[in-house]
Amino acid sequence: MSHLLLGTANRGKVIEIREALAGLPMTIVTPSDLKIEEVPHETGSTFAENAIQKAQFYFERSKIPTIADDSGIIVDALKDELGIHTRRWGAGSDAGDEEWIEYFLDRMKHEENKRASFVCSIAYVTGDSRVHVFEGRCEGTITEKLEADYLPGLPISGCFVPDGENHVFSAMNLEQKKRTSHRGKAIQKLVRFFTRSAA
Repeated sequence: MSHLLLGTANRGKVIEIREALAGLPMTIVTPSDLKIEEVPHETGSTFAENAIQKAQFYFERSKIPTIADDSGIIVDALKDELGIHTRRWGAGSDAGDEEWIEYFLDRMKHEENKRASFVCSIAYVTGDSRVHVFEGRCEGTITEKLEADYLPGLPISGCFVPDGENHVFSAMNLEQKKRTSHRGKAIQKLVRFFTRSAA
């Protein structure tokens, strides 16, 4: 059984991605499992560039095939404010989930346009120097308040309803998330790639 390093310290992402990849014949490890305490700097201008930076950073330290994601939300009413800066925006990167989402929802109270798009890029890096990137996107609406609990590190999932759905991301089951969410769509592309590569 092969090993795959999931290059993130975000507990919510670890839970979601591990669940989505559970059927694959590989052992998924995290930086903390390998005692990697350094964190990469994100200096890219796109989700894909940041995902590649993170995957390469962790691969160089582990020499294990690595995936890393960069994701965020693009809010129509807050042009160019979030996107690749989502977690560092507003209350700041040091803010806890509760403080961050409280700031975000308070800001959105004053905006009539609640439309938004979630974007996720997942980069896969191996020892052959090739880089593969898989992207997923989901359009939807921001709710006025949190409508469900959320996984740690993923607070906006409690106040974002995808188009065509009646519930926020964090109220969905695994199959709904895989089908609907930005990360779910990107992971499906990754899984298809792994399946083809193993054939």
